[in-house]
Amino acid sequence: MKTNNTFERNASKLRTLLLCGSAFTAATLAGISAFAQETETEAADADRRLQIVTVTATKKEQTLQETPVAVSVIDDSVIDQAEILDLQDLQTLVPSLKVDQYQTSANTSFFIRGFGNGANNAGVEPSVGVFIDGVYRSRSAAQVGDLPNLQRVEVLRGPQSTLFGKNASAGVISIITAEPAFEQSGSIEGSLGNDNLMRASGDITGPITDKIAYSLAANINKRDGYADDLGTGEDMNDRNRWGVRGQLLFLPTDDLKIRVIADYNEIDETCCVAANITNGPTGAAIFALGGALDPEDPFSYEIYSNYAPTNEIENYGVSAQIDYDFNGMTLTSITSARGLDYLQNADADFTSADLIGTYFNDTSIETFTQELRLAGSHEDAFDWMIGGFYFDETVEIENEIYYGTDLRGYADILSGGGYAQVEALLGLPVGTTFGQPGQGLVESYGQDNQSWSVFATVDAYVTDRLTATVGFNYTEDEKDAFAQVANSDPFSALDFVSIGNSVLYQTAVAQTLAGYGIDATDPAQLAAFAMANPAALAQIQSGAQAFADANDDNAAVNPLLGLQALQFFPPFVNYPNAVESGSSDDEKLTYAFRVTYEMSDNFDVYGSIATGFKATSWNLSRDSRPFAGDIPSLFAQGLGVTNLSAGTRYAGPEEATVYEVGMKAAFDNLAFNIAIFDQEIKGFQSNVFLGTGYALSNAGIQSTKGIEADVTWSPMDGLTLFAAGTFLDPLYDEFENSGAGDISGQTPAGISETALSLAASYDFTLPNGWDAFVRGDWQYESPTALTDDPDEVILLKGLEREVSVFNAAAGFDVGNGVDVSIWGRNIFNDEYIAEAFPAVAQAGSMTGYPNAPRAFGITVGYEF
Repeated sequence: MKTNNTFERNASKLRTLLLCGSAFTAATLAGISAFAQETETEAADADRRLQIVTVTATKKEQTLQETPVAVSVIDDSVIDQAEILDLQDLQTLVPSLKVDQYQTSANTSFFIRGFGNGANNAGVEPSVGVFIDGVYRSRSAAQVGDLPNLQRVEVLRGPQSTLFGKNASAGVISIITAEPAFEQSGSIEGSLGNDNLMRASGDITGPITDKIAYSLAANINKRDGYADDLGTGEDMNDRNRWGVRGQLLFLPTDDLKIRVIADYNEIDETCCVAANITNGPTGAAIFALGGALDPEDPFSYEIYSNYAPTNEIENYGVSAQIDYDFNGMTLTSITSARGLDYLQNADADFTSADLIGTYFNDTSIETFTQELRLAGSHEDAFDWMIGGFYFDETVEIENEIYYGTDLRGYADILSGGGYAQVEALLGLPVGTTFGQPGQGLVESYGQDNQSWSVFATVDAYVTDRLTATVGFNYTEDEKDAFAQVANSDPFSALDFVSIGNSVLYQTAVAQTLAGYGIDATDPAQLAAFAMANPAALAQIQSGAQAFADANDDNAAVNPLLGLQALQFFPPFVNYPNAVESGSSDDEKLTYAFRVTYEMSDNFDVYGSIATGFKATSWNLSRDSRPFAGDIPSLFAQGLGVTNLSAGTRYAGPEEATVYEVGMKAAFDNLAFNIAIFDQEIKGFQSNVFLGTGYALSNAGIQSTKGIEADVTWSPMDGLTLFAAGTFLDPLYDEFENSGAGDISGQTPAGISETALSLAASYDFTLPNGWDAFVRGDWQYESPTALTDDPDEVILLKGLEREVSVFNAAAGFDVGNGVDVSIWGRNIFNDEYIAEAFPAVAQAGSMTGYPNAPRAFGITVGYEF
């Protein structure tokens, strides 16, 4: 019944979406047609008020109207006016894009059409590929820094594997920065804002010779934290980042261009606020220990920790792009070598009680990529491109997680002195064996990844107006992973079923003997009874053993089973080993077929089917567990350990498919795009926090049907209006093995069914002759659940994520290259939780990340 209701609900939503889309399209076409006639008959010589938008992320330069892909383009003028500094800000302009930051500066996830992953586990590359000047950035920590001289950002929606050699199963963010110029120029800019914001950037470019140009850029961004840690006295969620970037452009001949880029940036921030949303039964134990938390008030921006977190990120690299034209063809080579290092240490229990004393992570990633492609045309019949991509990456991770000084007292409060009881039961030193400071895990993980792909695309011009596009990509991806974990937590190694069996047996024997007047703790009485009644004693022992065997896994009878909740760090089986190779080898052929028809000079319609692929991801964390089928073999090889549970070592490949139809229209003063799509990812790689680590597993199928539309209109000189909407019907079609059990048929958490973006900007001239502008934009995301787990939804008491954020800016150019602007983000102080998760080692409590409050400032720039 549930499945049928879900199907009917989704079918109804899809019908509604399609009807709305059809009506919207018809109305817009009518409006555009009328507008076109008016333009042709009354204002044929009017100046164009909307710029022609160029797209290059499809590996060829086309106008947005000609590109048969759902893509959003944000140019430098909008980036400047809207105060877009990094990819997290970008989501305010693209409703299909969502960017969430989690517990550290390095943990960020990007979502397009509801699909996204890749945070909190260096073994999981994002499903949304990020490329900066053609270079793939494999992890979010290498993507979140401030970017100077942004020229354009292109967001391609849906799988793009036939165009990109690595991980584009959900979409692509392509960032293009300005290349050096042969005319001397430069700029400096400074900003001041609330929370002591101080931001500065500068760049200079010009010729070295008539064949060589250079550019240099630097930026720094500092701000106090907008939250208070009342436990340490520190500000939280501050900004402290800087970067430098240098480029050389060589033009030795008219046919050869070489662009070399080197960059380095650092982030050293006290981040991030994790606030208590639900204060469960463990909260009383925190307070009893003298610790503190701010219960169920996430937007107080007040937290308690016993030490300040560390977030130190270094991101650096060099790349070279060579473009050579010969015989009507262009050969392009992009080579890059990048490094990423980050150190993190956080008070992972997010209270001032010292439960988790250390939660340290040291990750180093080195990446080399090489792309080579050849493109050309055959008369006017077709354009073609062939290419190859090579990727080589090494990941090294060193982790430490240790108990703090309050862990034992906390566990004893929750269990009624359970540690001491078990110590006495086992004859161990009471008070000094279990739950001791410094007990925990020392972890080492790593991965070597080599991947290569070949790809080809042909655009065949069937007629003057009909173009057929065919693209293929073949990828092979090999990974070799390892995990070495040393566990010094003896309590987590105890088998309470086995120990309980012994206790139940002894208790049953003692109780039965007591009926005979025998004290089982008195060796003399017991020996006398055994000599006098050997058959009776044997029968008593046999019955007691049968009782123990039947009830040792029954929590109502075996009280020790309740202590399993305190076994935070179960023993770990290292790999590779005799059973588990630690290796994966994937290959896949993906394709794309598109047909574009130019209805007129202003209208293009297209239809497409495209597939995407992302290779196996390894769970490089303490919650990596052997597959159920491998556990018998591990024990047979003598590798099994107490309390070994089944799980996953890795999540298999993602395979994406999208069916899409769309229309693009562009006039002098009006542009419109609409796409209707049905997209699914088989084997979507889900990474779910379980309380002390992350479970990585494949969803059978996650799908999204929807409509995307955007309109840009300039009704008068200087005024530009923009509206965009994404309307989704997301679903876990199949997800039997999620961290919350079988959630097939459920709507995925964190994906809003409606996302809207409205913006208006007006450029005008003040009476004194100064050029000026005003701009405002509003983003809305409809309510969505914060977690996929139905039990956690109950704990959250109906709290959902709903976004309604307004940003604004105004500025003027005083002449002589000087401009001034004032700006505000989240002006009306909208509050929402970005993500919620179970509180670490605090069953029944939920923690979440509140969004940033209002920010405002003034910026002064000078161009020369």
